[in-house]
Amino acid sequence: MTQVIPKATRNTRQRAEVLALLREVEGFHTAQQLHQMLVARKARVGLTTVYRTLQLLVDTGEIDSTRLPGGEQLFRRCSQSRHHHHLVCRECGRTVEVAGPAVERWADQIASQHGFTDVGHTLEIFGTCAQCAG
Repeated sequence: MTQVIPKATRNTRQRAEVLALLREVEGFHTAQQLHQMLVARKARVGLTTVYRTLQLLVDTGEIDSTRLPGGEQLFRRCSQSRHHHHLVCRECGRTVEVAGPAVERWADQIASQHGFTDVGHTLEIFGTCAQCAG
């Protein structure tokens, strides 16, 4: 599947390199980690460009972003295009995509009880995966 950058944004070699990397790596990663991976590949992409590209891809819905409890932002390209949630290892970043129909019903019910409409939500569950737990 070819990724499409919005018409208002130029396709650049740097953006293509960021997208190519996101197609290959598993789990969530920080912008700094992704930049280091690109540098290791001898890609000539600045950290600022990586940040801008990641934000563009989040804004267009092409990648997911989450924040660790400490506030650090993480990025990944999901294999599912439908709404889903993530189990994320705090140690290694391993991520499992999960569907959560019970969460969807709960969110709709709570919103309705309080008079909210047009509700959206995000849910990430953080823990330690079996490999990191040892």
